[in-house]
Amino acid sequence: MTVSVSSGTVANKTGSTLFVSLVTSIAAIGGFLFGYDQGVISGAIGFLQTQFHMNSSLMGFVSACIPLGAMLGVLVAGFLSDRIGRKPVLLLGAILFIVSSLGCSFATSVGFLIVSRLIGGLGIGVASMVSPMYISEISPARIRGRLVGTNQLGVVLGIFIVYIVNAVIANVHTQTWDQLFGWRWMFGVGVVPGLLFFILLFLVPESPRFLVKQGRTDSAFQILQRINGQEIAQVELSDIAIALKEERASQGLLSELFKRGIRIALLVAVVLAVMQQFTGTSAVAYYAPIIFKDSGAGANAAMIETVFIGALKVIFTIVLMMLIDRVGRRTLLLVGSAAMAVFLIALGISFEMAHVNAGLVLAFILLHTVAFELSWGGGVWIVISEIFPTRIRGRAMAIGSFALWGAIYLVTQFFPIMMNHFGGSITFWVFALMCIIMFLFTLRFLPETKGKTLEEIQTHWNAYDEEATVSHL
Repeated sequence: MTVSVSSGTVANKTGSTLFVSLVTSIAAIGGFLFGYDQGVISGAIGFLQTQFHMNSSLMGFVSACIPLGAMLGVLVAGFLSDRIGRKPVLLLGAILFIVSSLGCSFATSVGFLIVSRLIGGLGIGVASMVSPMYISEISPARIRGRLVGTNQLGVVLGIFIVYIVNAVIANVHTQTWDQLFGWRWMFGVGVVPGLLFFILLFLVPESPRFLVKQGRTDSAFQILQRINGQEIAQVELSDIAIALKEERASQGLLSELFKRGIRIALLVAVVLAVMQQFTGTSAVAYYAPIIFKDSGAGANAAMIETVFIGALKVIFTIVLMMLIDRVGRRTLLLVGSAAMAVFLIALGISFEMAHVNAGLVLAFILLHTVAFELSWGGGVWIVISEIFPTRIRGRAMAIGSFALWGAIYLVTQFFPIMMNHFGGSITFWVFALMCIIMFLFTLRFLPETKGKTLEEIQTHWNAYDEEATVSHL
C-alpha cells in the first residue's frame, strides 16, 4: 500500500537526530515529575509524621495517595490519549502536578494533604503512561529503546534532584523549622519543573501515528520525515496506514486485547508492570531515610545517603540507554532480576545481624539500585510502550500502567507496616522471592523486541501461537 503525501513537503533524506532528541527530552520531563514526586515524600514523610501525629498506617496511606491517584490517572489518560491525542493529555498532566505541588506546600491538615497528593497522583499517572508512549511512537526503531529510556532517565533525575533538594532544605535550619516549614518547601519546589514541562510541551508535535489515525497524513509525514528522512518516512507511513486499516476492521475495541496472541501481550505487560514494583524499588525510594535510620544512621546522614542512591540511578540509567538497543530488553531483564534477588537476600541477612551495620545496608541498597536501573527500571516501560497496536495503544498501556500503580500502592502502603511488624529481614526476603518469580516469567514469556518497528511487533503478537514458548521475535 502506498500513502501519498503533499508535494509541498520539503525533502529530507536523513532525518534529524537533534529534532528527535529535543522532542523526547521535553516529553521525558513527564518522567522527571514522576521521579520528583516519588522522591519528595522520602524527605518529607518524617516531618509530616511528627507535624500531623501519624501512625505507620496513616503514614503509608499519605505516601500511597500518589499511586492511588495515578491508578485513576492512567485510565483517564488511556482513554483521552486515544481520543484527543498524546500532547493535550501531557499538558493536562503538567497542570495537575502544579496544582498538587501548591496544595501540598500549603496543606494545613492531613485531609488537605491527602487531597493534594491524590491530585498529584492523577497528574503523575497521566505523565508516567503517556510520556513513554509518545516517545515510542515518535522514535526511530533503531534507537527506540534508548529514546524511551530517556523517560526513565527523567524519572531518576527527578529522584536525584529532589533528594538533593530534601537534603539541602533539611540541613539549612533546625529540626523544628523543618517540621513546621521545611517539608512545605520540599513540595513547593515541584512547581518549577511542572511549569517548565507545561511551557515546553507547546514546542513538540503530536504523535505521527495518532495523526495518521485522524486522517492527517501530510502532517504525520512531515514529522516522520524529520525523524527518519524521506525514504524511510514513506515506508513507515505506509506501514502505519496498513496497521491502522487492519485495526479499524476490528474497531479497536478493548475486547481485541483478549484474543489469541494479543492477550499474551496484555499478560506480559501486566505481569512485568506489577513485578517491577515487587523488586522493592519504590519502598527504597519512598522510605530510604527511614531505612537508613533503622540501620543506625543519624537523621542528617540518612538524608544525605539517599543522595548517593539518586546519583547511582542517574548514572546507570544512562548506561541502560547505551545497552538496551545492543543487548536487548529480555537479556537485561533476566540478568537484573537474578542480581536483585541476590542483593535483597543479602540485605535481609544484614538486618538479621546482632548489630545492624549501616554501611552494609547502604552497600546492598546501592547494588540493588544499580541492578534495577540497568534492567527493570526503564526496561519495563520500554516493553509496555512497544507491544500494543496503535489504535488501542493508549487504552492498552493504561491497563499495564494501572497494574503498575496498583503494585506501587501496595508496596508503599504496606512496606512501613511490614518493616514495623516483621523487620527488615523478612520484608526484603519477600522482595527477593518476587525477583526469582520475575526471572522465571521473563524467561518463559517475554520476546525480544529490539530493532523492530512497532508494526513488526504488532504483527508478531497477531501471529502468536499460544501453545509455543516465546523466546525471540
